[in-house]
Amino acid sequence: QVQLVESGGGSVQAGGSLRLSCAASGYTGRSYCMAWFRQAPGKEREGVAIIYTGGGSPTYADSVKGRFTTSQDNAKNTLYLQMNSLKPEDTAMYYCAASASYSRLRFCSDRLSEYNYWGQGTQVTVSS
Repeated sequence: QVQLVESGGGSVQAGGSLRLSCAASGYTGRSYCMAWFRQAPGKEREGVAIIYTGGGSPTYADSVKGRFTTSQDNAKNTLYLQMNSLKPEDTAMYYCAASASYSRLRFCSDRLSEYNYWGQGTQVTVSS
């Protein structure tokens, strides 16, 4: 059973930076699609960044391209989301998620339904 624990959220002014971490445990040695999603009040949860632990380049939502970077530290089983040039519209609860669907789809989906494991979320608030 994969368990995910996010940390690193907080409050920051527009233009500032935050780094989120997602500590993973319970991996069985297989590769996963790892993703960051976010959900603002009154809005649907949306994909922000996706990375495949088996290799390849991450993908990003258009709204965060050039500002956010996701990376992984395999030795620590930790996923990161570096968020720079933050905007008030980035305010949301940020979730880390994992999916074992790559073996079936041959790509990492951004559909919520493909992600089996979720963290509890960490709040990011950006003030203007």
